[in-house]
Order: sequence, then C-alpha cells, then structure tokens
Amino acid sequence: MSALMKRLIIWGGLACLLLIALILAFMPRPVRVDLFTVTSRPMTVTVDAEGQTRVHDTFILSAPVAGRMRRINLDVGDAVVANETVVAEIEPGDPTFLDPRSASQAQAAVQAAESASDLATAELERANAELEFATAEYQRARRLFSERTITRREADEAERFYKTAVAAVATANAALQVRRFELSQAQAQLLSPEETLNRQGDCPCIKITAPVNGTVLQVPNNSARVVQAGEMLLQIGDPADLEIAADFLSADAVRIAPGMQVYIDNWGGDAPLEGIVRRVEPFGFTKVSALGIEEQRVNVIIDLTSPRQQWIRLGHGYQVDVRVVLWQSETALAVPLTALFRDDGNWALFRLQAGRAVLQPVELGRDNGLVAQVLDGVEPLQKIVLHPSDRVAAGTRIKSRAETSED
Repeated sequence: MSALMKRLIIWGGLACLLLIALILAFMPRPVRVDLFTVTSRPMTVTVDAEGQTRVHDTFILSAPVAGRMRRINLDVGDAVVANETVVAEIEPGDPTFLDPRSASQAQAAVQAAESASDLATAELERANAELEFATAEYQRARRLFSERTITRREADEAERFYKTAVAAVATANAALQVRRFELSQAQAQLLSPEETLNRQGDCPCIKITAPVNGTVLQVPNNSARVVQAGEMLLQIGDPADLEIAADFLSADAVRIAPGMQVYIDNWGGDAPLEGIVRRVEPFGFTKVSALGIEEQRVNVIIDLTSPRQQWIRLGHGYQVDVRVVLWQSETALAVPLTALFRDDGNWALFRLQAGRAVLQPVELGRDNGLVAQVLDGVEPLQKIVLHPSDRVAAGTRIKSRAETSED
C-alpha cells in the first residue's frame, strides 16, 4: 500500500470520527419532564369558607327598668336553672344633686307645705269645736222635742246642723292628710344621694331570674352600677346546642343545598368533625374582604353530627373552617390541573408513548381546584406530563426527571 493511500485512510477515519462526534453533540436530547400515572382514586369537590360556632338559642337578659344594679355574682361558664337562679337585682336609683336654685325652690316648697299643714290642723280644730257645739244642740233638741217644747222643724234643723258638723270634721281630716302628704312630697325633693346610701335592710329590688336552663355565655360588666332600661346585663345559652354559621360567596351559596355533608377543619382537634347543612339563608349581605373588595356573602347554617364528646371543648364564637361537599366519588379517573392546557378551545394534555409526547384531547367533568375528573381521553395507568413547558410539543422526545436523577 502506497503512502498516499495510508494517509487517505488515516485522515478519512479521523474525519468520520469528527463527523460522528458532531452529530452526537448537536443531536436534540430528550426533554426532562415530571410524569404522573393516571389511576382511579377517591375525589371530592367542595366549597370552603371560614365559619363561627354559636349557640343555637341565646337569651340576652336586659334591664326591665332604669335603676342601680347590684353586683352580678355569676361568672362566664356558670350553670343557671330556669326560673330559680337570680342573675341580677335592680334597686331604685339614687336621686340627683340639686343646684342652688332648685334647692331653694324645694326648701320653699317644704315651708309652704308645712304652713298648709298647720292651716289644715287649725281648720280641723275649728271643725271639732263646731261639732261639739252641734252635738250638744242636737241632744238638747231631741230632749225638748220629746217634751213637745219645740216643733218638729226645729228638731230637724238641729239634726241637720249636727250632721253638717260631722261632715266638716271629716273634710278637715282629709284636708289635713292631703297637706301632710304634700309635705312629705316636698321633703322628698330635698333627699340627697348621700342619704340613700345609708339605707338599711332589704330594698324593693327587682329580681331577674334565668329564663332557661343553660350556661352564662357573656357578662359585659358584673360590677354594681346604674343601668338604663333595655341595657344588656348578660347572655345565657346551652353550649351543647351548637351550630356553625359560615358566610359563602353568593355564587357558591347557590350550589349548596340543605342536607349536604360538611367537614369541619382547623377547629383545634386532631381529626375533622362532620356536619350537615341545615339552612341556606335567603338574604345576602355585603362584606369587605381582606383585599378591600366588596363581596356578596350568604350565611349557611350547619349542624354538627359528630358525637358531642369529640367537640366538647368547642364553645360559642369559636372560629372553624368548613368544607361543604358538592360531589364525591370513590373511583374517579382524575388528573392534576397542572397537566391540562387549552388547545383550540378544548382541554388537552401530553401523554407518554414510546419515549415521545403525544397531544391528547380530553373531556373533563368536575374539578376541586387540584385535580379534574377525566371522562374521556386517557386510560388508567397511562403516564402524562405535569407542568408541560414550551419545550414540549407533539412528538418531542421526553424523559422522566426521576429516571434522569437515577442515571
């Protein structure tokens, strides 16, 4: 073999090796992706909201009249018995202080009442004197009439005069009583608050008793103080009769119906509690969210169905999270929402076939915000691409990141 031929063979081999190296270097590598195996699994669709526990029937006891309330000796959590436990006592209020002008007028009124009482006493004495004279004249006229010394008319005249004197004494007595009452009334105007503090013994208090059996839920102020009519004194209810009020967006509330199952989370216990929707209120209200957005909210009332021993530590006004079950299935073919995307207005995903990504249109059913139910398009145990990037297209070679990390 000539030297030229040898050089051609050597340089040709080197060129082939260089060409192979360049082909391997610039050949597209498989795109590393996360794969998910489609299987049938339990799936639940819920609407979630924050709720608050409350006693079903609460009784707010208020002051029936204005006055001075004695100290309430009950504390929150104390048990009360219907129509037996006295929860509060209200006694008459203290009189107000009089300014100098009012005090002078009240003192003058007392003096006028004293003078009127003295005048009535003098009138009574004069009436008694007239009665004594009329009595003597009447007795003398009866004796003289029996002796036929005077006429019948004169005897009747003496009797009339006697009865008139008796009536005058009764009138004078009544007038004296009126003047004495007026004097007492005028003296009462001068009664000072300091004098009422020295009252001894029981006063004519109004006792307020518990209307039902239950527990004291709230005592705004148990100190002795002056209260006005209608002012709240305390609140009573039965903590064993709890319900939950949760406000949902009106768009979610229309999907909720009485009888739906509810799960209660983040209430403080180890496991979720169960409940049932009792009522969806027909009245919505406006509530400002934490982001400052006005939202229309609707209250949904939920009854607890878990045994009382599981939530015995729950009380009135506790915060909980509720999940109302709209739909659930034990064998739903579900895929994560992160695997889905829109293709020509339809839902689609990429499935793995022979090491390449295959575009697969799918028909979806329900979704719960994490996974979606697939009605048609994929089969169990098929592998699909999660979080497909713009590098993945139909026919792209793909490889699982898990396999790459193992390699």
